[in-house]
Amino acid sequence: MKNHIFLTFLGAAVLAGGASATALAKGRGKTPPRQGERPNILLFLVDDLGWQDTSEPFWRDTTPQNRTFQTPNMERMARCGVKFTSAYAAALSSPSRVSLLTGMSSAAHRVTNWTLHKDRGPDPESEVLEWPRWSVNGLSAQPGVPGTTYVTTLPALLREAGYRTILVGKAHFGAMGTPGEDPRTLGFEVNVAGHAAGAPASYLGERNFGNVPGAETQNPNAIPGLEQYWEEDIFATEALTLEAKKQIDSSLLQDRPFFLYMSHYAVHVPFDRDNRFYQAYIERGLDPTEAAYAALVEGMDKSLGDLRAYLQEKGIAQNTIVIFLSDNGGLAAWGRSGKPGLQNRPLRSGKGSPMEGGIRVPMLVEWPAVADSNVHCTVPVIIQDLFPTILEMASVGWVRTVQEVEGQSLVPLLQGNATLKRKRPLVWHFPNMWDAEGDGIGPYSAIRQGDWKLIYYYDTRRTMLFNLQEDIFEIVDHGTNPRVWKRREIMARRLTRELKRVDAQVPRVRATGRWCRWPDGSAYREPTPKEGRSGDGIHY
Repeated sequence: MKNHIFLTFLGAAVLAGGASATALAKGRGKTPPRQGERPNILLFLVDDLGWQDTSEPFWRDTTPQNRTFQTPNMERMARCGVKFTSAYAAALSSPSRVSLLTGMSSAAHRVTNWTLHKDRGPDPESEVLEWPRWSVNGLSAQPGVPGTTYVTTLPALLREAGYRTILVGKAHFGAMGTPGEDPRTLGFEVNVAGHAAGAPASYLGERNFGNVPGAETQNPNAIPGLEQYWEEDIFATEALTLEAKKQIDSSLLQDRPFFLYMSHYAVHVPFDRDNRFYQAYIERGLDPTEAAYAALVEGMDKSLGDLRAYLQEKGIAQNTIVIFLSDNGGLAAWGRSGKPGLQNRPLRSGKGSPMEGGIRVPMLVEWPAVADSNVHCTVPVIIQDLFPTILEMASVGWVRTVQEVEGQSLVPLLQGNATLKRKRPLVWHFPNMWDAEGDGIGPYSAIRQGDWKLIYYYDTRRTMLFNLQEDIFEIVDHGTNPRVWKRREIMARRLTRELKRVDAQVPRVRATGRWCRWPDGSAYREPTPKEGRSGDGIHY
């Protein structure tokens, strides 16, 4: 069974639940659109950028981080578009990126941890739990690939609709040796520097971005496809920006609208020094680690500014939508200076954790033809919302997908119509273990609904409950507060219902061999295979 989405056009209401309707992609079998007939879309995705690692504040108050980092181009973009102050992603890279390409939550697509090696997940062994059989090989656009989730991807649908689909930078959709390792199997017409790995071996052209010329085997993290910059004094962020400009030019020469997925490796470790900006931060008193990180951030911001300026230079800025966001929260468990877990203040913890520091991300949208300027949107949104949003922006009306799309279009919000439900549940699911220790890091499921957020840990069966409106710091845990026990029970049941709806996986208790219980305490039962879900949707 296929799943379908009907994407309403500008001014119409957004669907309240999972998408469901029937037809084919608009434009199939018709003359491909020409440049100017549909908007170009520049999706600018940053890796590991914290919510406050910018000079543009995303909180009500200016923080020390806002005074440390220099991101003038993010500031300019915020003045020209919509700033989402309650935007979310998964706590790790692959789950977020897969949600973006599929419109699914991590509970549904089952790429719940980061991917790299074929048939082998990165989960450390636990004395308490046995991990479920998740999609360790990532995404596949073809059925029957072991260890993958079979889906219809966003770039494939855009390409069908006549867009030139381009990936520049990090991919991290599928494991080495699987089809999803190459973004071109997932609907991208052009791939520049994207492969299986989620981190660069080196940002430095002098070091060939981690490649060893003539070697039979390369570091799996070595950035591919940038050979023309080898042995040059250039940073990867700059090289990728130059490549993106070339792809914009190619699209204009072909007279085609483009979907440019500008996916930087920055600001992921290693914190190589971008000497264009590094010394200025040293002179301001930052230590070498923080100066290198701040330079990575500023280099990313320069790329954003360069591309926005290039759109102006080419005369297509008014017909180009720019979307900016990070794939997860900022790194805080290790690698940064200072006490671990405090780098994303006022948010608690960071990457890998369901605390706000791990999942709340900066997000900006600039849509000159539709969205007002200098708008702040406080409605909670999540990364899988971009799937239907971008399709609606591109005027792709009816689409057929393998998977059920859970994301909801943000177009009404961008138009100034707050029809997206503020209290719709946002769900995170991580029945795994990240290979780092830190505040809140562990196997969990979580839900935000309205101002409240509940986190359930499978290894300890602990439930935490926070009121984010009153306590964005997540200091006051109401999980054992008898005065709000009813809210806790309601949210635990709602989280369980959402997880069951998508056949989410849970770990087993090693000592007994039994499945962990759901967040509401009920027993887990393996789902019965359903048409379009087990067998058609997920392949092992």
